[in-house]
Amino acid sequence: MTRGGLQAVLFDMDGLLIDSERVWLEVETEVMAWLGGEWSPAHQEHLVGGSLYVAADYMLELTGASASREEVGRRMLDGMAERLSACVPLMPGAKELLGEVREAGVTAALVSSSHRRLIEPVLDAVGRAYFALSVAGDEVERVKPDPEPYLTAAARLGADPARCVVLEDSPNGVAAAEAAGCATVAVPGVLPIPPAPGRTVVSSLREVDLAMLRSLAA
Repeated sequence: MTRGGLQAVLFDMDGLLIDSERVWLEVETEVMAWLGGEWSPAHQEHLVGGSLYVAADYMLELTGASASREEVGRRMLDGMAERLSACVPLMPGAKELLGEVREAGVTAALVSSSHRRLIEPVLDAVGRAYFALSVAGDEVERVKPDPEPYLTAAARLGADPARCVVLEDSPNGVAAAEAAGCATVAVPGVLPIPPAPGRTVVSSLREVDLAMLRSLAA
């Protein structure tokens, strides 16, 4: 166990470490046009922090198109993979916080609802050395808001979830982290997240440092 009781810091990816929600909006708009419909930020709000196939089912429900959910999902993955291979836009304060956590020797993991195919280019761009492991949405049975992704990460790290701090940007992600028994720092993105017991809400990762994370796990 590290000093202060903090055993691991578990980072979400989309909207937390990388500024990808606007990229997802681009891709979803393109796929929706292919399905014969229109897409808006209001539609995207229904899907923030959710899974790929929940998004595909929602699009098919809106349009009544005859495409399969697998084809819709593949088109979204293709669009995101193409964009992330060209550019991975980091959120303000992300690299600094990752660097501080690594410099202190605290274990970190990346825990995302995105598929492995999208996590890999992000790990390449951000730096694999920052993370002891990563958990992808297509590697668990139940994605966020179920606690399985965070419980899986903690178990693989040999950490007590109560001694882990999670950083999340979406209500689904926060629900998953809290259900896993982790202290949670919320950095709201597309959707608001209210303060609650065991939850710290900040406006940017620039407001988060290792001292804060240690205090939450104490």
